[in-house]
Amino acid sequence: MQTSKLDQKLGSEIQRRRLEKGWSQEYLAEVTGLHRTYISQLERGLKSPSVRVLSHITKALNVTMGEFLHAVEESLSVDK
Repeated sequence: MQTSKLDQKLGSEIQRRRLEKGWSQEYLAEVTGLHRTYISQLERGLKSPSVRVLSHITKALNVTMGEFLHAVEESLSVDK
């Protein structure tokens, strides 16, 4: 299965912010109501989060969705 660059960057940003807080995937899953394996798939770029899922994650990480997506967008533009 091939992952898209966008999914990879979204996943990397989720992981970066999670690790910045010192949280495990299990803890992020617990506070968002998602399954740990789903968090893992998101972080590896294997799944693409819906807007609702992204909203749950960004709220848990205490960042606005706009700030989160801006960081992803910057990361994508650096790769061009």
